[in-house]
Amino acid sequence: MLVPPSKTEPTIPGGWRTERQRPSLQEVFGSIKTKPTGSFWRKLTSFLGPGYLVAVGYMDPGNWATSLAGGSKFGYALLTVALLSNLMAILLQALCARLGIGAGRDLAQACRDAFPRAVAWPLWVLAEIAICATDLAEVIGTAIGLNLLFGIPLEIGVLITALDVFLILWMQNMGFRWIEAFVVTLLGVITICFGIQIAMADPNWGAVIKGFAPTTDILTNPEMLYLSLGILGATVMPHNLYLHSGVVQTRRFGESMPDRREAIKLATVDSTIALMFALLINASILILAAATFNKAGKTDVAELEQVHSFLAPMLGSAIAPTLFGIALLCCGLNSTVTATLAGQIVMEGFLDIRLPGWARRLITRSIAIVPAAVVTIWFGAKGTAELLIFSQVILSLQLPFAIVPLVMFTADKRKMGELVAPRWVTALAGLTAAIIIALNVKLLVDLATG
Repeated sequence: MLVPPSKTEPTIPGGWRTERQRPSLQEVFGSIKTKPTGSFWRKLTSFLGPGYLVAVGYMDPGNWATSLAGGSKFGYALLTVALLSNLMAILLQALCARLGIGAGRDLAQACRDAFPRAVAWPLWVLAEIAICATDLAEVIGTAIGLNLLFGIPLEIGVLITALDVFLILWMQNMGFRWIEAFVVTLLGVITICFGIQIAMADPNWGAVIKGFAPTTDILTNPEMLYLSLGILGATVMPHNLYLHSGVVQTRRFGESMPDRREAIKLATVDSTIALMFALLINASILILAAATFNKAGKTDVAELEQVHSFLAPMLGSAIAPTLFGIALLCCGLNSTVTATLAGQIVMEGFLDIRLPGWARRLITRSIAIVPAAVVTIWFGAKGTAELLIFSQVILSLQLPFAIVPLVMFTADKRKMGELVAPRWVTALAGLTAAIIIALNVKLLVDLATG
């Protein structure tokens, strides 16, 4: 069984500069028993969970803003971006599981161990910026959800979001499986809410299928490219790469090579199933916007409050806005859990600093609350929508700084040993990184040239 490295002989491959350090999330490291015998499906049940924590990051409130803006502006055309982003996510999260299980390190620890401080510290700063951008979207989304459902002013809602630290700490004390159960339950609520709304919207399913086909308009239309990068940044999120490589180590599995190979396989199946579920939710958001707002000629809908007020008259049902508000609030709560865990992994992995959970949570949340509060006070709902989309573009720009190290580590046989990623996987991951970097460069050039 896996135990903290100070209590066992190192079993990880060589190629790292130092011995394996204390694991991140040490309080839950190896805390969940797996089933070494039985059928594939029996074994898989004990590995199900981390993938859904990762999937939450692919459907956070920032994703809603970009998907709603894309659906209202361009109809079903950006469904192809959602699909492509999801395929990229499946590939990259599989590499995260391989790194966490195969090397016994999360991505933050691997960067700290493999790179000199002159490289590792900037990577840490960029990772923290990505987490703050993620948390910013969650703060705004949760505050809007509270406003839509209970009439709480946005400014007050932003401050209330700081209290979720106590919910997270309580669940961590109950056990990591409770956190996973909480996340999966809220995902179920979100699914039901969107299922009902899609049924009410009655979209053109032929156009939906056509929307998954690639189009060159994304590259020639700067506004479409901007929203596409927002969707990409909201789907393939930097903090998720750190999160997955850490939480996959909550499972207790054997140290032998066959055991670890099987653990990688089961963890990959877990994340793939969960991310296909995330695609379903993301596509539903975009389809809902296309089938209601774009169809009615409302091509500038981006604010979540606009969506809430427009749904009732357009769908002919008073329950539709309530369902939207419930789904948004559940989404915001879910995202705060995973952002907290990712922040803890990043800080502990890069700096080996152990802060109490409540302190880490409040620091991260405070950094996000300040700009969110300023924007809501000075610019109102319209400002929050623009800030949501901008936060997702920031995440997209941060992606290469997490993806490139991940691909490098999992392709290095000295570091991964027999569990090194197959060459075809590395080639696809490298292509993914190249596409993201190229799109980011084009976005910067377009912004610079107006």
